[in-house]
Amino acid sequence: MAEYSPMMQKYLETKEEYKDCILFYRLGDFYEMFFDDAILVARELEITLTGKDCGQAERAPMAGVPHHAAEMYIAKLVNKGYKVAICEQLEDPKNTKGIVKRGVIKVVTPGTVVESNMLEERKNNYIMSIFKTGIYFGISVCDISTGEFYAAEIKDNNNFPMLLDEIARYAPAELVVNSMMADCTEEISKIKERFENIYITNFNDKFFKSEVENLELRFSIVNNNRQPIENFQEKTLAISSTHALIEYLEQTQKTTLNHLNKIVVYQLSRYMALDINARRNLEITEKLRDKSKKGTLLWVLDKTSTSMGGRLLRRWLNDPLVDVVEINQRLEAVKELKDNVMLRGDVIDNLKKVYDIERLAGKMAYGNANARDMVTLKNSLLKLPEVKRVLSGCKSRLLKDLAENLDELQDIYQLIDGAIIDDPPMTIKDGGIIKLGYNEEIDTLKTAQTEGKNWLVQLELDEREKTGIKNLKIGFNKVFGYFIEVTKSYLSQVPERFVRKQTLANAERYITEELKNLENQILGAEEKVVTLEYDAFVAIRDEIAKNVKRLQKTSEVISSLDVLTSFAEVAEDMNYCMPEVNSTGTIDIKNGRHPVIEKILGPGSFVENDTYLDKQDNRLSIITGPNMAGKSTYMRQVALITLMAQVRKFCTSRSCPNWCRRQNLYKSRSFG
Repeated sequence: MAEYSPMMQKYLETKEEYKDCILFYRLGDFYEMFFDDAILVARELEITLTGKDCGQAERAPMAGVPHHAAEMYIAKLVNKGYKVAICEQLEDPKNTKGIVKRGVIKVVTPGTVVESNMLEERKNNYIMSIFKTGIYFGISVCDISTGEFYAAEIKDNNNFPMLLDEIARYAPAELVVNSMMADCTEEISKIKERFENIYITNFNDKFFKSEVENLELRFSIVNNNRQPIENFQEKTLAISSTHALIEYLEQTQKTTLNHLNKIVVYQLSRYMALDINARRNLEITEKLRDKSKKGTLLWVLDKTSTSMGGRLLRRWLNDPLVDVVEINQRLEAVKELKDNVMLRGDVIDNLKKVYDIERLAGKMAYGNANARDMVTLKNSLLKLPEVKRVLSGCKSRLLKDLAENLDELQDIYQLIDGAIIDDPPMTIKDGGIIKLGYNEEIDTLKTAQTEGKNWLVQLELDEREKTGIKNLKIGFNKVFGYFIEVTKSYLSQVPERFVRKQTLANAERYITEELKNLENQILGAEEKVVTLEYDAFVAIRDEIAKNVKRLQKTSEVISSLDVLTSFAEVAEDMNYCMPEVNSTGTIDIKNGRHPVIEKILGPGSFVENDTYLDKQDNRLSIITGPNMAGKSTYMRQVALITLMAQVRKFCTSRSCPNWCRRQNLYKSRSFG
């Protein structure tokens, strides 16, 4: 059998390293796929399947997509559950003899997407690592686009159901599991059955390490209350899953991930226990039937002004707290925002002009932010001093803490404002992004460019006068550079010092010594200024990346404020009241309403009803009635009111003093 062509040999060598991926292989202006990858991609993307000579008797099946549109096609493949390895040209073909050096620069998987156009703005994209040993589990969860990182251990009598609950809590797009977990076919089958679109990767066991030193050096490791954790070395299950997840992220992203700098090791008992069936039947964040947002509790409560606030609201709804003190601090903050209309209005007006600082910080640290991202970040930071001023007069403990912890980041604002033009191009390698006055050398070269254009205009006028050729003009193209063009009707007047460069149907193109000298000056300045602008931009981006922790802390403050304000706005619009949360073991709801159904029907249409339960004689209520009488609605209503209270949200009920008295229900594992 004949050997494959040299190019195809290189392709096959790369493909051997990434067998589980679709390999996007850069050839000129296209990413090409060959053999089985080509057949699969042609089918999934509905593009043309062609062939390419490869040194064999039969042509290799081939399918390709333009490099400038690759993100769109990659997004479609990832959404269908495929992994894509991007093999890029690592050398300039113009300066290379023979085969251009290529290498995989990134692997895109369902859980490692960072491109904005491939992510939902108001939803986290989590990846979860599961380390199974015996009957116990260690889990780690990360959203690489925001830098969030969580870890926990599951060591109980009901471990696998609790694991399913945690998967339901985060709804990860991808699981990374060790061999023991992968070999438990019954458990894996149940996971795939419950979570249809989840992608599962069996990762090498050698990466599930129990070493703690490297993690403690690299990360800030904190507990549920964001305080340094003292016994992390004892949590070997969480450590093993964390090591594997970090290794997997670094292998796929092939870059430093400095925005991953904090690991929150949480206790499962911190949150109200909601099993997978309760989450689905209560339709907290998605409809049971079509997975849509409309008609869910999230749909009712989401009046957030920012994308990061929208994501935090979703997390709060999935993680109702059980700490009474913390719950009441949130409720007091919501009360102040609800009662003070001017305060709430000022906060909302400012937050509407704040963009996704959380993901912008990730892009800066990741190194894929462009100049427009910087301008967006600058415009967001511009509003922070006003937000801090608005919060300065607040009285509730939480709002005071938010004001105190809000870093205005004006040094970063000044850096971007002084360097990046207000309307930069999308690309960062073609110049035109740095303001005059930021860099003296760039200013000098840009001046040379401007003066060079004036020189060309003057040369054109001089040559017309000297030669008498009225329609003589100076032009430019990338192949021949600058030239003097003369129509054939004036060829008799062309002087001997004009050197012919190109012949056209109706004209001739020439070059002169003077024009050649100008070309060297102008093009030299253009090429150099583009390089200098790119270098300056990268330096600015790196400087911002050094402050990623500050950006993340500010994004936490803004998103928390956004969610609290959203709760206050909904409470005002829907006439919700403030619950009294305590540990007495009593649920006492007066005039309760189902929040979702009430919003769908409109104000006044839902028939209000009461509920009373305690730990003594009223532990059980029997509800009777015909089909479609509202029994399930009533039970879900009680559950949702309970959840809203523990999420720090006002409730759909009223009592004489406008308080709803109830207990913490975190011991309940499901609702009917």
